[in-house]
Amino acid sequence: MRPRAWRISAVVAAVATLALVVALCVTLPGNGGATSAVADSSLGWGITHTQYSAEDGDPAAVRTARGALSAQSLPQNQHIMGWGADNPEPSPGRYDFATLDERIDLIRETHGTPVITLCCAPDWMKGGKPGHTDWSRRSLETAPSPDHYDDFADLAATVATRYPDVRHFIVWNEFKGFFDDAKERWDHEGYTAFYNQVYSALKKVNKENLVGGPYLNMDSFGPRHTRYGSSLKGPWGSVDRRVLEAFDYWNLHKAGADFVVVDGASYTRDGEALPDEFRATDKFTAIGRWIRDRTSVPLWWTEYYIEPSDDDGSGERRHEARHFAVQVAAMMAIAEGGATTAFYWNPQRRGERCTDCLWHSSGVTGNASDGALPMMDLIRRFDTEFPPGSAFRPVDMAGDDAETVRVLADDKAMLMVNTLDRPVHVNVDGRSVDLDAYQVRWLSSI
Repeated sequence: MRPRAWRISAVVAAVATLALVVALCVTLPGNGGATSAVADSSLGWGITHTQYSAEDGDPAAVRTARGALSAQSLPQNQHIMGWGADNPEPSPGRYDFATLDERIDLIRETHGTPVITLCCAPDWMKGGKPGHTDWSRRSLETAPSPDHYDDFADLAATVATRYPDVRHFIVWNEFKGFFDDAKERWDHEGYTAFYNQVYSALKKVNKENLVGGPYLNMDSFGPRHTRYGSSLKGPWGSVDRRVLEAFDYWNLHKAGADFVVVDGASYTRDGEALPDEFRATDKFTAIGRWIRDRTSVPLWWTEYYIEPSDDDGSGERRHEARHFAVQVAAMMAIAEGGATTAFYWNPQRRGERCTDCLWHSSGVTGNASDGALPMMDLIRRFDTEFPPGSAFRPVDMAGDDAETVRVLADDKAMLMVNTLDRPVHVNVDGRSVDLDAYQVRWLSSI
């Protein structure tokens, strides 16, 4: 699992007021006729808030961040504990929603579609002392003990009741704490029992609440590792068969699901991008198609990564144009795999240069008029051009470099990526197109 950042100190915030029910009545593009978020489990492309977000920093930075978020309605995901939110129930029946209120209000005020990830769990649900919160990674990634599954389900119901305008809920994160060391596999039975209790509690609050899981990390190995290999494989490697077994068990025994949730990286568990960074993203397409063969509900990617992260985010960034081009290729691959919702894990950092961030963490002006950085511009454009329900079409590519250019197109828009570090010339649907090294280019479809 990749490094995460979470808030340690409490932030005092006013208790959130209920959002206008009108916010639920926004028609989503490409949703096949659904008239509100209540009726649709496909949200498009958005972001997950992490420790630092658009309420952090000096006033200029906050204005810049909120401007970037407000410019376009996007789905926005927030965890109930960690990643910017404090312990919501430090002791049984004693709640502290100040920081979670602050984040949900942020989503409302920036016109986003709110999504809540029900993770992680208060200490007393996993053997800790009531009233105490251990913010170590080991503690945060511990699951509730089975005798507290009902307590966590009650907490989930309390959250859903507190935020009645939220309709989309994800149960847990990456099977944290559900690995059985003795059996050397995921405890899919335990997670499914846990999921079913939470699912039932959320539906009891409001039958129109939309609930999904299992939020599995689709780990893969390189070709040298065969012990846990599977039939889901390609030049990029092989998905860990224990992950696939966990998915199949949950899918067979779940109480229900309005959408399916996974996450993962294009690189292997050893940090290898096979056979190269661009072709490694084909893993996202293969996984998506494997899941689509097993369920008819919408597919969500809650996190997607194209290279290992540094614990402190201070590592030297590779060639920025190449990195951005690989990000685009990954999003294209996810869409081609049939996903209708995807969240960019927002790696905001305070007071640092951050090429992966969505907006500046200082008062410096960004590339766009609202302060958005290139990744935010990309997410917004991708969400606009390829909304849920987009019917992708084949593209006629010709030229000596045709195989090195990646293309995604529907009847209205076309996105192209040059995967080489030199200019190329190709013919696309009869059009002559020149691309610079690693250039990303949007065109209108013919």
